[in-house]
Amino acid sequence: ADKPDPQPAAGATPRGYDALPNYTGGGRAVATAAHLSADYGLSERAAWVIEPLRLRCLVFALPEQADRAQLLARLKSDQRVRLAQPLQEFETLAGVAAPPVAAATPAPDYNDPYVGLQHSFSTIAAGAAQRATRGQGVQIALIDTGVDAAHPDLAGRIVQQRDFVGSAAEAAAERHGTEVAGVISAVANNRLGIVGVAPDAQLLAYRACWTTTPQAASARCNTFTLALALGAALASDARIINLSLGGPADPLLQQLVAQAQARGIVVVGAVPPDRRMDGFPVGIPGVIAADAAEDAGASVAVLRAPGRDVLTLEPGGHFDYASGSSLATAHVTGALALLLALDRRGRAADLAALLQRSQQEAG
Repeated sequence: ADKPDPQPAAGATPRGYDALPNYTGGGRAVATAAHLSADYGLSERAAWVIEPLRLRCLVFALPEQADRAQLLARLKSDQRVRLAQPLQEFETLAGVAAPPVAAATPAPDYNDPYVGLQHSFSTIAAGAAQRATRGQGVQIALIDTGVDAAHPDLAGRIVQQRDFVGSAAEAAAERHGTEVAGVISAVANNRLGIVGVAPDAQLLAYRACWTTTPQAASARCNTFTLALALGAALASDARIINLSLGGPADPLLQQLVAQAQARGIVVVGAVPPDRRMDGFPVGIPGVIAADAAEDAGASVAVLRAPGRDVLTLEPGGHFDYASGSSLATAHVTGALALLLALDRRGRAADLAALLQRSQQEAG
């Protein structure tokens, strides 16, 4: 436990935990960490206070030849330690798709040249919904890879960017975050490209995942970078958190998501390819899980949205098709933003039930 101190404005290297400057926190917690290091032969790599949880969090390197499972068990039983866990890895859930061969669908309400190729847009009747709402005033925390904020079809949509991985020059060239951002809130009627599901919603782009190469379709994240990004989302005015990623159950991240939910923030997560529902984030109670509707194995217990051959944004001002439950999650997030623009007090369970009913009525 610790008194709060500032969240770091940036993370570390692209691996997410080396060379991070320490944020010392209270003297008692600093002394406790030093004693833990000495007692267990640990080397402190990073330290910061997670203000919403009132906890000082540390990343330790283990001594050589140490048995991690045994050491974690000992730490968990130490009364000085609130929580001990491995630094776990997660991955984004989208991949490259081939352009579909179906003809374009006319969209008379828009002057965006590619909207007729957005079959996912017409599938969920986004155009009809946008006659009532376009997500005005709703802020969405997009926890993902870097986003190309200079993409002309995102002009004015990204109101904040933070990098919790490191100041890598290739961050803006990472595909996944830009693809998800495009589905959610690409600008409408700008005579360019496509239309987002909630084109007037605002994005808080938090980079917590990284790619091994700038144009890679998938990316990696870890407990440390995701915890920093979730902490930033909690400190923001975000009404929705979009997590188009997945991995193992994680106690620290679960506590952060629960804190977000307690504050009325709606959390949306992607169903992994194996459809296991016991990991992060979809295994956390109250998280709205989204899967690709085109997948035969998609569960009726989750929200299904277009996730195959979705036309969206790519870095460098480009457009392309992508597939995966990441894109289905983005469609659900956009739909929730439309609803929240009409009813700012909407609760996650009620909103999910409303979307579930509309999904069933649509067949």
